[in-house]
Formats: sequence, structure tokens, C-alpha cells
Amino acid sequence: MATITRQEVPTKLTWDLSTIFKDDQDYQAAFNLLNDRLGELDQYVGHLADSAETLLAGLEADLAIERTFEKIYIYAHQKFDQDTSNNTYAGMNAQAQDLLAKVSQATAFFQPEVLAMDSAVLSSYLKEPGLLPYRHFFDVLLVEKAHTLPADQEALLAGASTVLSSSEQTFSVLDNADIDFGDVVDEDGNMQELTNGLYAVMLRSKKPAVRQEAFAALYDAYMSLKNTFASTLSATVKKHNFLARTRHYQSAKEAAVLSNQIPTAVYDTLTDRVEKNLPLLHRYVALRKKALGLKEVHSADLYVSLTDDVDLPVTYQDAKEIALKALAPMGDDYLEVVQKAFDERWIDVVENKGKRSGAYSGGAYDTNPYILLNWQDTLDNVYTLVHEMGHTVHSYMTRHNQPYHYGDYPIFLAEIASTTNESLLTDYLLKTYDSPKVQAYVLNQYLDGFKGTVFRQTQFADFEAWIHDQDAAGQPLTAEAMADYYGDLNAKYYGPDLERDPEIAYEWTRIPHFYYNFYVYQYATGEAAATTLAHNILEKGEADRYKEYLKAGNSASPLEVIKKAGVDMEKGDYLDQAFSVFEDRLDQLEKLLG
Repeated sequence: MATITRQEVPTKLTWDLSTIFKDDQDYQAAFNLLNDRLGELDQYVGHLADSAETLLAGLEADLAIERTFEKIYIYAHQKFDQDTSNNTYAGMNAQAQDLLAKVSQATAFFQPEVLAMDSAVLSSYLKEPGLLPYRHFFDVLLVEKAHTLPADQEALLAGASTVLSSSEQTFSVLDNADIDFGDVVDEDGNMQELTNGLYAVMLRSKKPAVRQEAFAALYDAYMSLKNTFASTLSATVKKHNFLARTRHYQSAKEAAVLSNQIPTAVYDTLTDRVEKNLPLLHRYVALRKKALGLKEVHSADLYVSLTDDVDLPVTYQDAKEIALKALAPMGDDYLEVVQKAFDERWIDVVENKGKRSGAYSGGAYDTNPYILLNWQDTLDNVYTLVHEMGHTVHSYMTRHNQPYHYGDYPIFLAEIASTTNESLLTDYLLKTYDSPKVQAYVLNQYLDGFKGTVFRQTQFADFEAWIHDQDAAGQPLTAEAMADYYGDLNAKYYGPDLERDPEIAYEWTRIPHFYYNFYVYQYATGEAAATTLAHNILEKGEADRYKEYLKAGNSASPLEVIKKAGVDMEKGDYLDQAFSVFEDRLDQLEKLLG
């Protein structure tokens, strides 16, 4: 069936952006007004230290500019996303991007000036009544003070940023444009050019030969360039270590996590507890071997489903009802926000020509927290709906309980809210559907998700720490050295039932996250925390405690905020509980599959 045009989408299935600006003319007027106002900040440049009153006035002027801009940006951005082929909205989006650059330039003076202020003077200013509500805001800024260099050195580093990032750019071009995987025979016996997208499809094939052909072809290409990839990754690691030393951090890991107010103990606790629970992953690999009837399990066999797909079509209307029932343990106030999202058209539901692919939750402090979907009548899409609804309710509760300057939340906390909802949906489906086939499908999906997010991302985190430590110790990061370590690490993670394919030792060549600077661990901590929080909501009735986290925004450090929900991420208890849930569901799937 042909994809419908934007004009053919029923209004009730589109988001209502008129609550931001009533029409495009209203948007343009706001755009022009803000563009003309940017010069208002000039009066504060070089004067923030003059007095507490000037500091407060400069801060409030800065925040007012940013707050107004966010509304403008969201309107243009989401108008464009609903139909990227619309030239009017493409122009508006480009216009908003240009304004972003201007706003960033106009407000860039604030943080460096605050960091340059005499500590005693700033401390005295922050005791003034007008600045007291901003105390934590300034505390976060001042975390950078000990790691900020003199202005001329900062300018030098800023000027070198493009050069320092060249290895990431080289990897990206090589990985996305230049590498050639050749042709393979697909599921239907047709010769096709192998792409990353087709690779993912072929690894889910029920035919072992199809999976293995895709795996071999992909890794042949990466291994043929192993020394080039070793060079790009080594250069990126050297950059991270250089910047950490330059800014007086103990390590690149410390520089990356402390800048987000996360102590390194969170990272280390994660890798330690996951390693202690690797026997659970070994059991899951053994189950995979048995369920698939394989004499040997290879790396290419780790992604195919252990069950047949379930014939469980779910309309969008059905999905709304399922979501409300699955999220009922959160309490009436939570469900009221979910219902508002449905009733007040916060959600752009169906696919249309030109619409951005995928799904997201977006918005600004002064807008509704919108959701973009490309709905298909599948169970996976129900998961997408409750996932994005988790972000949306988080945004709503934060913005309705915090002032603008605390009205957002860091990435470290963001995915916990969405993944908790997925865990609640899994529990609801297991309790609602008696069919062994549906139960096995849901359990398999859950276990695969946990494997990919907690175990796999922690494996990546372990490798990332090792390559940075090796470079810091003066050891060369050759392709062979990294392959030796990664191959051993992979064998340790997946256990004795996984054959040691030589290709998998070079998996590091194709992982873009290794260029992101200690980012992946957050996927694992978020999934584990969400699993534990969902358990506590269901078994201990801790929904009210959980919602204190949703309401807190940026009003405290990320660890202090998540403690409100009952999770201490410097200790391993939350991980132990998450692994207990994983083990329980592994037990259930083992019984169902015999």
C-alpha cells in the first residue's frame, strides 16, 4: 500500500503544534523579535563580576533568550520532521539552525566569565536572596573551574578541535561511505549488496548459512582495514588522554564521567557486578544452542529469535488501552498525563511521505512534550509507544515541578524513565497473555534486550577503559593487541558454549561508540536501574517514590536525583536486583522451551 501524503493524515493522528504558535506567521514574528533582542546581552559582557545584581540580571537575560529560542526551534524542527519534503518547513528549520548559532554566540560569554570570577567574590554573591534559587546551577558550572585553562590556552584548544577530531571523522567516512562489504545471497536466494541494514536482517534469519554468510562478508571487509581502524581508534584514545591530562584529570574516564557529575565508582561498580553475573549470560547462550538445535553456537547465531514471531496485530487504539493498563501501577497522576498526551494531540502517529523515520519524544520547557511515531500494528510498536511516553511524562513532571533552569534532565537519567515503562509493559504482557507462544516471544525479546544493553554495553565499557589505560601507560594500540584483548574479553562474556570465531576479535573496528568517550556505560546503568525500579514499583508499591525522580529534573546531581527513586548507583544492589529479574525470566523461558 502506498504511503499517504501529509495532507491525507487524519487530524486526530497528528500533533497539535498550534499550542506553541498559532500559525507560521506567529512563529515568524517570534523569530524576528528574538533575532532583534540578541544584542540585549552585550551590556553584560565583561560586567558579570561587577555586583550580585548584575550577575543576576545577566543570568536572567541569558536564560530568557534561551527559553524563547527553544520554543522557536521546536516549532520549526517538528514542522520539518512531519514532512521533510516541504520546502517551507525545510527553510524554517534551516533558519532556526542559523538562529541557534547566533544564540550560542550571544550567550557564550556567560560561563567563562563566571569561571574567571574570584571564588570568594562569587561565593558572597550567591548568598544574595535573588541568586539563592540558582545555587545548584552555579555549583554545576563551577565543577569545570578546576579543569578550565587560562583563556589563551582555552582558545588554543578550541582552535585545534577540528584537528583533534579528525580521526573520528576519518572513521565515520570510512565506516559509512568507503567500506565495501561485497555481495551476498540473501534469505530468498537473491544476490544483493551487503549493507549494515541488510546485515542486521540476515543475522535474524532462521537459516544458519544465511547468518554466517553475512557475518563472514562483513568481517572480511573490516579485517582487511584493521590497521587503518586501529590507527583511527588509537588517535582518538590519545586525544581523550591528552585532553584529560591537559585539564588536570586523573584519567580520561574520570574526565568523561565527572564532567557529567558522575563519580568513577558508578562505572567501576557496573563492570565488577556484570562480571560476577556472567554465568547468567553463559546460561542464555547454552539455551540458545539448545533451542536453535545447533551443534555449535557462533557469533552469527546470537541475534536470531529463539521463537517464531507472534501473530498479534495491535492497532493504535488497542495500543493506547494496553499502555494505560500496563502503566497503571504508576498511579492516577501518571496516567492523567498519558491520557492528556492521547487526548490533546501530543502524538504524531502514522507514517506519511517525507516524515522523519523512527520515533522520539521532544519539546521545550514551554511546550507540550510531543511524541513522533511511525506507527505499524505490531507489538514492537507498543513498546516504542510506552518508551517514548516514559520520556514525555518525565519531561512533563519535571517542567511542572521545576523552574526553567532546572527544567531538563541529563542523558544519564533520561533512558531510565523510558526503559522502566518497557519493563512494566513486559510484566503486563506476561501476566495478561496465557499463550505459551506469546509468553516465550515476550521473554525472548526481554532477555535479548537485556543481553544487548547490560551485558554487551558493559563489555564495550570494559574494552574502552582498557584501551585508554594501555595508551596512558605508553603501550601501542596495534590491531593485534586490541584483537587479542577483545577476543579474550568476548570469550569471557559469552562463555564456553560460544565458539571462538577469529573474526569477532575485530568487532572493535566497527563500533562507533568507542569514539564517543566513555558514553556506552550509561546504556547499561540505565537498563539495570529501570529493571530494578519497575520491580520496586510492582512488588513494593514504590511508584510515588519513583515519581520524585521524575519531578526533580536538574535540581540536584544525577546520583542524588535517582536516589529519590530508591537506587544508589555507587553501590551494586540495583544491579543485583536487575540480574535477579533477568534470572527469573531466563528460568521461565527455559521451562517454556523445554
